[in-house]
Amino acid sequence: MSDAELSYRSATELVAAMAEGQVSAVELTEAAIARIEKHDPAINAVCVRDFDRALDAAREADAARARGEQRPLLGVPMTVKESFNVAGLPTTWGFPAFKDTVPAADALAVERVKAAGAVVLGKTNVPLGLGDLQSFNDVYGVTRNPWDLERTPGGSSGGSAAALAAGYGPLSLGSDIGGSLRNPAHFCGVYAHKPTVALVPARGHVPPHLPPLPGESDLAVIGPMARGAADLGLLLDIMAEPDPLTLGGAYRLALPDARHHDLTDYRVLVLDSHPLIPSSTSVRAAISGFAEQLAGVGAHVTSESPLLPDLEKASGLYLRLLMSVLGASFPPESYERARKEAEKLSADDHSLEADLSRGVALSHRDWLFADTERRALRESWRALFAEFDVVLYPVTPTPAFPHDHGDSNARTLTIDGTEHNYFNQLALAGVATLPGLPATVLPLGLSPEGLPIGVQAIGPMYGDRTTIRFAELAERHFGGFTPPPLVSGKAVA
Repeated sequence: MSDAELSYRSATELVAAMAEGQVSAVELTEAAIARIEKHDPAINAVCVRDFDRALDAAREADAARARGEQRPLLGVPMTVKESFNVAGLPTTWGFPAFKDTVPAADALAVERVKAAGAVVLGKTNVPLGLGDLQSFNDVYGVTRNPWDLERTPGGSSGGSAAALAAGYGPLSLGSDIGGSLRNPAHFCGVYAHKPTVALVPARGHVPPHLPPLPGESDLAVIGPMARGAADLGLLLDIMAEPDPLTLGGAYRLALPDARHHDLTDYRVLVLDSHPLIPSSTSVRAAISGFAEQLAGVGAHVTSESPLLPDLEKASGLYLRLLMSVLGASFPPESYERARKEAEKLSADDHSLEADLSRGVALSHRDWLFADTERRALRESWRALFAEFDVVLYPVTPTPAFPHDHGDSNARTLTIDGTEHNYFNQLALAGVATLPGLPATVLPLGLSPEGLPIGVQAIGPMYGDRTTIRFAELAERHFGGFTPPPLVSGKAVA
């Protein structure tokens, strides 16, 4: 096989090719390493390389296959987001103070993909504290989008999305609380799946100053990223076993099968914008075009429903709960400063900025009231998903935007020539995150500037197989990932 064939095959295809003797795990790993060494000086997606151990793992995979062993990812090279513990490699979350922090054990998800036979090439870059829609930090520098090096690949799983788009293995592990799986997939033209909340155990995906204890963080999930929809399901099945160290570890949750296996049977609600921040013309056009394609093959497509929850009200609730999670890890002086700022807010200020500020200092009493609101919201979504199978929603308002590493509080996002608050983009991520719903991002095509545009297919609680299957069927009918074109100084082949 040529380098291009090796670089852009799916994990499923590579396992079959190795089983048929067309290629070895060592050859795949060597090809991936060569590609990283050639292209990553410009992209900077793989911030921690583990090539020697990867080659050892590849040799063992070939030997295991020769012994007759069969495992789901046997010999498949892949990457892992820097925020996951990998024994022997640093876990910093972008904090310079932790650049020498090296965990002794793998995160549970990493342990599982290795047990399935995967060959881990290294770790991918993140923003500081995983807290941005771009991926840069003072430890590892800036990660650039393979479609346009002047633009961000997204964050916080931006390194993983860039690695996939650049052909550095067919799979990666990421995480998401504010769109961190979804917006990089959208910006780089790849696939990602935000699982139902608490479905995938996250032990070992933890800031470097904390121990890798069992249990789940509110709102946050870990999940698979890939260049094909079927690979999302393959990786999710490996990751989604319960954590044996938790009370539920003895029980395996049987995810329901996909509701449908033909696009003509899917009932699809299509929304192209959020009430608090508009979508760009190019994003709305891509979603509209996809809706027409779906209707053209016989899917049941609708653009409005009285069952849709109040997304504007839900956004404020999401940001308060989100910031209560993030604010808990603030240093004391930062927390006290945020608390005092929240006290200055007017009671009738219901802006997103106000909810961001209030959330940091949320009392336990107020958190319980907010959680009750969230449970009511889940009931509203449950009623909607009795009438629909998936909801199509923008991932972010625009395609990938130019790097902006200035003061985050002063940043803006330009949408069709008008500036908007940078962090208002979080409202779109919160549509699925707040109620804990699964969301699969699939690529739709390119903007007029030649940048990828994706959409998130949101499904009912534990409807992970439904949204992934929807993405598979859409990929089969309309196409999916496209490698970035060869443009000198701009992108990679």
